[in-house]
Amino acid sequence: MIKRVNKLPIDLPIPEYGDANAASAVQELLGGKFGEMSTLNNYMYQSFNFRQKGKLRPFYDLVASITAEEFGHVELVSNTINIVGKGSSFTANPNLTPLQDAINKRNTYAFIATAQTSMPGDSMGNPWRGDYVFSSGNLVLDLLHNFFLECGARTHKMRVYEMTDHPTAREMIGYLLVRGGTHILAYAKAIEMA
Repeated sequence: MIKRVNKLPIDLPIPEYGDANAASAVQELLGGKFGEMSTLNNYMYQSFNFRQKGKLRPFYDLVASITAEEFGHVELVSNTINIVGKGSSFTANPNLTPLQDAINKRNTYAFIATAQTSMPGDSMGNPWRGDYVFSSGNLVLDLLHNFFLECGARTHKMRVYEMTDHPTAREMIGYLLVRGGTHILAYAKAIEMA
């Protein structure tokens, strides 16, 4: 069971300007192969499918607890995308082409299909894929995959951090780098113990 608290894990700064290309880059951290949708769903299905929960309780608790945290990360990244993309267009008569700047943005799909908000997809508008989920039923293999997934996610976060100076994006990415680093260490320790 996941208990919802109506509060993001950190306070996000609300700047006066948006950056559609930065929002597109951050979108990768939500719905890309190494994004928060992937970490959430990998750990969620591993915890749902976990065998011998009683015998292997500490490992189950680790995966299930990180699952709950990842749900909050999905919400945090989604809110970040919404803040960073805000103000990327203007309201006007269609003949004035209020979305004219979208033609030169990295992810035009965000302007066409999602009203410049977050979506379960990557930085190029491709939908998140269920085959990113890895749940083998083998404890050591799943823990190794989770370690790999968190390392890949960290690499992507660092690259997106290096792409943008938008304060909201950087605040969120900094937070996730710390939390993801904790998950890397937790999975490494679990692999050592398994």
